[in-house]
Order: sequence, then C-alpha cells, then structure tokens
Amino acid sequence: MFIRHRTGLSTSGKKHLMAAPTAIAAPRINRITGAVVGAAMKVHSHLGPGLLESAYEACLAHELRKQGFAVAQQVGLPVIYDGEKIDLGYRIDLIVNDLVIVEVKSVEAIHPVHQAQLLSYLRLSGRGIGLLINFHVAHLRDGIQRMVDGKDWEK
Repeated sequence: MFIRHRTGLSTSGKKHLMAAPTAIAAPRINRITGAVVGAAMKVHSHLGPGLLESAYEACLAHELRKQGFAVAQQVGLPVIYDGEKIDLGYRIDLIVNDLVIVEVKSVEAIHPVHQAQLLSYLRLSGRGIGLLINFHVAHLRDGIQRMVDGKDWEK
C-alpha cells in the first residue's frame, strides 16, 4: 500500500511521521486495479494471445461485472477546446467504478504512443489512474502497465 508521509514534531519535540490525509483512498484504488489485473489474467489464461482487442475487452468487462464492479465500455471522451465541447470520436475502452481507466491492446509491442493515449485519456477525463493491458503477449504480467497522472490520484 502506498501512503505518503510528512514529518512533524510532537508536543515533546520529537519527530514523528504522520500519514497524509489524501492517502486514505489508496487502498480502494489498489483493490480495483488489483481486481482488474486478476480478471485480465483469468481472461488471458482462458483465451490466450492472438484475438482482437474487442474480444478481450468484452470478456474483461464480463469478468469484472461478475465480481460486482460497475464497468462502462467504449465511453465517449470529448475534447474541451476554447470553452467548447468537441466530440472527436475518442473512446475509453473501460472505466471501472468510475475511477480506473483500462485501455485494452492486442499489439506486438506497447509503444510510447499507447502510453501517451492513456495519459491523455486520464487528463481529459479528470481521472488519475489507468491500466494499459496488452493481451498479445505470452505472459500477461509482461503486458500490464499502471499509469498515474497528477498528485491527487488517490481521491
């Protein structure tokens, strides 16, 4: 579990560590991302590599819903420019419990453009944490990247 600490002085003058108040939601985020990774591993073990992204996305959403998570698929993401909302056709693959973005890939290798895509989705949607999962690998542990945007991701 990740908890930020700050140093403070007690009334006796001794230094001690105090947990930062913003770290309270970290266990909830970690529980969600952990469940997504576990569900993705189950899907990958069952289907293996080589299918289209849409197949993995649908099966992953199904697995997460079975576990009681709220999962939105293919969520439209408009761009706000010059005060105007412009729909450009961007779609977030999955949003779990309205907190975690999951971008599903089935490609030979993850490139910086894939990471930039997830980071852009995080920023445009106002969410702080996302998972980039590439199912086109022999071992799924090699295809998972967790990305965080901003200092307030625990909220």
